[in-house]
Amino acid sequence: MTDFHYSVDDEGVATITWDIPDKSMNVLSMEGLRELDAHIDTALDDAAVKGVIITSGKADFAGGMDLNVIAKMKEMAGDQPEKGLFEGIMSMHHVLRKIERAGMDPKTLKGGKPVVAALPGTALGIGLEIPLACHLIIAADNPKAKIGLPEIMVGIFPGAGGTTRLARKMGAMGAAPFLLEGKLSEPKKAKAAGIIDEIVPGEELLTRAREWVLAAKDPDLVKPWDAKGYKMPGGAPYHPAGFMTFVGASAIINGKTQGVYPAAKALLSAVYEGAMVPFDTALKIEARWFTHVLMNPSSGAMIRSLFINKEALEKGANRPDVADEKVRKLGVLGAGMMGAGIAYVAANAGIEVVLIDAKQDAADKGKSYSEGLLDKGMKRGKVTEAKKAEVLGRITATTEYDALKGCDLVVEAVFEDPKIKAGVTAQAEAVLGKGAIFATNTSTLPISDLAKASSRPEQFIGIHFFSPVDKMLLVEIIRGKQTGDRAVAKALDFVRQIRKTPIVVNDARFFYANRCIIPYINEGMRMVREGVAPALVENAAKLMGMPLGPLQLVDETSLDLGAKIAKATRAAMGDAYPDGDVDEVVFWMVEQERPGRKASAGFYAYDEKGKRQGLWSGLSAKFPVADAQPDLITVQHRLMFAQSLEAVRALEEGVLTDIREGDVGAILGWGFAPWSGGPFSWLDMLGAGFAVSVCDDLETRFGARFRAPELLRQMAGSDRAFYEARASRAA
Repeated sequence: MTDFHYSVDDEGVATITWDIPDKSMNVLSMEGLRELDAHIDTALDDAAVKGVIITSGKADFAGGMDLNVIAKMKEMAGDQPEKGLFEGIMSMHHVLRKIERAGMDPKTLKGGKPVVAALPGTALGIGLEIPLACHLIIAADNPKAKIGLPEIMVGIFPGAGGTTRLARKMGAMGAAPFLLEGKLSEPKKAKAAGIIDEIVPGEELLTRAREWVLAAKDPDLVKPWDAKGYKMPGGAPYHPAGFMTFVGASAIINGKTQGVYPAAKALLSAVYEGAMVPFDTALKIEARWFTHVLMNPSSGAMIRSLFINKEALEKGANRPDVADEKVRKLGVLGAGMMGAGIAYVAANAGIEVVLIDAKQDAADKGKSYSEGLLDKGMKRGKVTEAKKAEVLGRITATTEYDALKGCDLVVEAVFEDPKIKAGVTAQAEAVLGKGAIFATNTSTLPISDLAKASSRPEQFIGIHFFSPVDKMLLVEIIRGKQTGDRAVAKALDFVRQIRKTPIVVNDARFFYANRCIIPYINEGMRMVREGVAPALVENAAKLMGMPLGPLQLVDETSLDLGAKIAKATRAAMGDAYPDGDVDEVVFWMVEQERPGRKASAGFYAYDEKGKRQGLWSGLSAKFPVADAQPDLITVQHRLMFAQSLEAVRALEEGVLTDIREGDVGAILGWGFAPWSGGPFSWLDMLGAGFAVSVCDDLETRFGARFRAPELLRQMAGSDRAFYEARASRAA
């Protein structure tokens, strides 16, 4: 199989076309890199070749490096993985440096052959690092294209020279958003930023590239960093302006990452150290820091969960083997915040939507939610007037259940009251066709119980969206005791249509996500009741990489909702209910009329605009801070194990059937320390034996909720890991 194709025209211009068979997007493999290297050698060795165009045979240039390859680089590196990784990365630098110098004399910098990158569309990761090594980057005027280096988002950084080249091309300050935030830009903005050099109409792309190759002179081929007297834009670290840039960047990185994301710190180190040495030495420094990141288990875990596993789930890794079940017409019952959000994402994905509420003004308000989101998109230049009209035209807001005729999927999003849900289920099923699937969007109520109101329980399923629907990537699909495979397939196909990530779990109280979130929140409130300083609780969580501390999270979700869930759970569990001490905190806060952010009063104080102003000082009147405070690690272990052990129990009990869904769902659903790859990856990092010893200590000190699940104990006894066990089963 050939990834790169080589040809030479009558004028002596060689074209290397990247076009991987049977793939919609080019991604670089090690075999592909060797092909590219061989074609570059052919062009440089052929006296008849005057220059080279590197382009794509697809609508886009490239999506980056094949992350499956990066994930395996460490294990493929042999008995000395650091050495193997470093040498492998340096081989990539060698190829790109060959493109950059293009046969020129190393002393006079003359005699090279011009190499131009012609980008028809999206160019990400290595798909931009290769062009950055070329002498000119020309992009087609394609507003749908994305240009950038998103590696930081999956736990690594641009390690094939992109970090060093972009920093030297734009300066540390200019490159920072693209390197440290993974910012992606459409071509015009990428040109304005200085990443690419020219933009031409798509049909003129190769013509312009050929013109430039034939007209290029020796000075056009010399990169600024290879020219005599080069100075880094914005100043090098030893320059007063540059010094302040790096001081500020270090503070920003530590503030944003809390020190738990190794890639960001390594990237800044590579830029800082590389800026003080010649370019080729800087590439070696970049390679060493990239090796350092790849050797850190965090990078492997993030790549596995946020790319490989996430992509597998989105492609239907656990989809039943039934025929296509794409949704043509969707019914949404309830036009509140959740229903309105579901209607918007469906209509935006091209699905016809019927939005029903008890009153017409409520249904109209639900539709206006979509209009508001589209108006915001128009202000940002991402939505046109025509697109807005098209999306709104797909939503019918009504009170009439007859409008559901022809719907092949209905999602109920009314109040969390079984009687109300049963009523709308019966009303909808009375007009739906025999093949229609009925889904309930509930966050806590058992699906099998709600299905009793249905005349066709095998076509009844749970589809749990997270709020706000338009922003949250995860959708939890819950299979009831009688739910059939076709209903599961329908739900999965629907989630794929609206471009979100699904996990499929079996029915149980709180399902998976809430089952793990609630213990995290409860542990935070339990510590406040014990006299642990609220600031210690919140900061301990953030220092572990949690996006929100448990007190801020309960403010966001609301304490009165917590009180309602607590009452329902206590009624269901009776004497087995374990959280009476937490309820003391919850009910007191509700009595104080501090239900959370929605009322601008909760564990945090808020100003008149609803902006957090710090932790509420009145909390200590009821729950005074103890003189003796626990150490940071103890607080962190309590918060992290509260979630992780619940994830293991969910697997043990069959609520979860795939640890990939457990890890991806945890990160996307409630932000479980993304650097860790999720709760199962985190426990694998710790090692089952160590995890069990921590559990035993926490159980002794704080109670049975920290008792190690039997599955974890068994793994500790056999010295196994979750992903190792999964790989064995797959084999």
